[in-house]
Amino acid sequence: MKNEFKNKVVWIIGASSGIGAELAIQLNKLGAFVILSARKHKELLAVQSSLEFPSESMVVEMDLEQSELFESLAQKIVDKKGKIDFLFNNGGVSQRGNARDTSIAIDRRIMEINYFGNIALTKAVLPYMITKKSGHIVVISSIAGKFGFFLRSAYSASKHALQGFYESLLLEEAEHNINVTIAYPGKINTPISMSALTADGKANGKMDHNQATGMPVEVCVKKILVAVSKKKKSVLVGNKEILPVYIKRFSPKLFWKIIKNQSPT
Repeated sequence: MKNEFKNKVVWIIGASSGIGAELAIQLNKLGAFVILSARKHKELLAVQSSLEFPSESMVVEMDLEQSELFESLAQKIVDKKGKIDFLFNNGGVSQRGNARDTSIAIDRRIMEINYFGNIALTKAVLPYMITKKSGHIVVISSIAGKFGFFLRSAYSASKHALQGFYESLLLEEAEHNINVTIAYPGKINTPISMSALTADGKANGKMDHNQATGMPVEVCVKKILVAVSKKKKSVLVGNKEILPVYIKRFSPKLFWKIIKNQSPT
């Protein structure tokens, strides 16, 4: 992999655990200055202390439901580092609840975090990239952004929405030399199911079998970074669970026969 990240300023959202934390570790090792953001300040400090070069990092606490603060946070980073080369939009919340049992308030909250919070941050960073005529936005979506699945109606909807937004953005901002990569991870060994919202809005508090037996997060992140370094517009990351994406495209009837028998957890 060609090192596209050395001496770059990289802002990572959702950096307190899982894919976000591993992105911070690997990018820091590759020579990037990493800005670690999430709601959990204590966990961010723990990730920072685990970096190979902790002095080449900065913690900026943020909440994706507080989009009114994003412009000032972006300005804070630019004032400190002079630029933002990469934005890794990895923050979000998953779901474990049937659509029929989930209130519209929970649907709205998931959409606010996963979609509106995500694109609001991009809109806060974009002017700096346009001025510099350079930048790369990386969106960590999900395999659920390619097809709906049990217990994830609002989550899947939010990820489908991201695809529409960012595929439009990459066309619009190509003239400013701004790249967009959308990553679609499948079953990855992260704690995402623990904080997933149930139908009543509470944290699921359980580790899914699918996550526990999924691709190691270190492997997932390496694959994402290879795709980003090659400026790919999208990348599917996972094992056999990514095959239904291709099956749905070429044999929809077979897809629906297969997917209905998959375990939701």
